[in-house]
Amino acid sequence: MLSRLGVLDWVRIGLLVLGLVFVATGLLPLERAVEEFDGIWPLMIFLVGVIVLAELTKEAQVFDVIADRMAVAARGSNVALFLLCVLFASLVTIFLNLDTTAVLLTPVMLALAPRAGIAALPLAMTTIWLANTASLLLPVSNLTNLLGMEKINLSTREFAGHMWAAQLAAIAVTMVFLWVFYWRGHRGHSPPETRPVADRVLFASASAACALFIAALLIEVPVSVAAPTAAAVVVVAFFVRDRGKLTWSLVPWQLLIFVTGLFLVVPTLSAHGLSAVMSWLVGEAHDPFRTAFVAAGLANVINNLPAYQALEGVVANPLVLLVGVNVGPVITPWASLATLLWFESCARHGVKVPMRRFVLTGAGLAVVGIAASAAALVANSG
Repeated sequence: MLSRLGVLDWVRIGLLVLGLVFVATGLLPLERAVEEFDGIWPLMIFLVGVIVLAELTKEAQVFDVIADRMAVAARGSNVALFLLCVLFASLVTIFLNLDTTAVLLTPVMLALAPRAGIAALPLAMTTIWLANTASLLLPVSNLTNLLGMEKINLSTREFAGHMWAAQLAAIAVTMVFLWVFYWRGHRGHSPPETRPVADRVLFASASAACALFIAALLIEVPVSVAAPTAAAVVVVAFFVRDRGKLTWSLVPWQLLIFVTGLFLVVPTLSAHGLSAVMSWLVGEAHDPFRTAFVAAGLANVINNLPAYQALEGVVANPLVLLVGVNVGPVITPWASLATLLWFESCARHGVKVPMRRFVLTGAGLAVVGIAASAAALVANSG
């Protein structure tokens, strides 16, 4: 069992152990640790529900069918395929969380490459860039958004009302960078007809469960209720039709360990000097652009989740902070959990990601994307 653990798994476990040590030694009072857990257990339920829903949706071939239909609809047009892939990746991120896009959509997009007759890298980059930059619109799009909702006290519709302009700006800039640096010059071909669905009952059940989840979000059902309810629908369908797919590996234990450790370690560090450093970095004027760029820089150094946690208590506008930690983590491989998972998936599928190109183009996207998104957010708020 231990031999199966990778480097990332040990990092997550180490983070949790460090957090427990902080509690045991009194650096983080037990009462504060309990308060932190009270705040994150709904997020834990959401994470389990949405990952199980997405994983079983993939097993039911819903994503595969959509990818096949995109390839057929593009009819060999590089521009059409590009626009369809951007739309697909953006919608999955917005409604099913960026980690779903990184974990489940990456292999689907990579499988689409030979069918569409183009290189795998443009599809891979579309997936990971939009996993990050398309995660601004809804609370469920990114765990950082869910954390922010606790502080800003907005409904889902109110949150989207504040963030829609920033989200459109982020996606628009991402599209420009994707086209210029990865898609331009590629020529595809029309693929064969779509492959048949193995089990139409599972396909229909998973499709209905995703529709139920999206509808629940639109009518303001709490995410800790909507996600497990939708997941339960597809779990029941697999229990009846293909019980062998229901294994404990569906539960994202690595993510749960990481989040729990994070919520123990960051409050401890904040109480022992980290908050003062973050206040100095942001500055007394709380300029929105400075805040967003500081958040992005910190995310690329230590990961976007701890970056958000470290800065949340010292910024005047949490929405600007979300722009930085959501749009910005596209430079380093460890800037977001989604990016880490994406690199692992690319390695498993034999896709080589040129690191120098990844970092340089990501840096350009981060600078322009954050500037445009922060400006759109400020204009929309005014």
